Amino acid sequence: MIVLLCLLLAFSSALPVERMFYVMGTYAYVELPSEEEAYRAYRLMRSLEGKISDYIDSSEVSLINRNAGRRPVRVSEETMKVLRLALSASEKTYGYFDVTVGALTINHKRHGRLTREEAEELVNFRNLVLEDGSAFLKEEGMAVDLGGIGKGYALDLVREKLSSPWGFVSIAGDMSVWGTERVIAVKDPLSGGSLLQGVNAGDLCISTSGNYIRQHIEQRDEELLQVTVVHRACALADAYATALLSMPLHLRRKFMAENPDVGVLELYRDGSLHMNPAFRRSFRLIIFKDRE
Repeated sequence: MIVLLCLLLAFSSALPVERMFYVMGTYAYVELPSEEEAYRAYRLMRSLEGKISDYIDSSEVSLINRNAGRRPVRVSEETMKVLRLALSASEKTYGYFDVTVGALTINHKRHGRLTREEAEELVNFRNLVLEDGSAFLKEEGMAVDLGGIGKGYALDLVREKLSSPWGFVSIAGDMSVWGTERVIAVKDPLSGGSLLQGVNAGDLCISTSGNYIRQHIEQRDEELLQVTVVHRACALADAYATALLSMPLHLRRKFMAENPDVGVLELYRDGSLHMNPAFRRSFRLIIFKDRE
């Protein structure tokens, strides 16, 4: 009986703890070895949200935006790190991911403070200055919007700060898996089911962007329906998926040629797919679902 009890306790301790939390304006699903780690992951995500959400008036990003064209704002190490990643992504994607798109998304669309033409003139990531622990937007009316990279960075932060040898965490269309194999599905918006299912070949981040729900991304290729990106860094996977959905075809091909380590899966409105070699290498098994 004692041996049986010990076996049962050992088995139960090996079972993952699954939790779902509302954070960053959506739901996060956490699968980790212990309750303590699951709730620590939640606290890390909530703390980051309090720093980088432009929907929270007291956040560091909101303070940066209110002081655009006036003065630099001191920010935390976490906010500075995600801002630097956002600037890097802006540069690598030829500005199709632009961290200063907030002039358009926040000051024009949400608050109506600027006309569209005024807002578009202010979108320029090169006018965000990061130095000496401070962030400064050079022109009044500019605004930082980390909506296209913040959730991915939250996943990176959770993995970095937790001592867990394995885990799976997802926030909306962004997922991180490490230290374990898992069946990962990519959504098919045409059928409402799965486009494909794959077993990861190692630690990875995966992010999917589509314009079929909120129409929130300015697209140059109307035939492109969805982009899924696989990368070692979740923040960059998030940003690249957003940017690739916005790019015209020739620039998407240019980006993939220049960044062969970034896995990309494109879904077109006619149901056709394009998958680059880096995406295939990220999975040891891929099964395409029957879509009829």
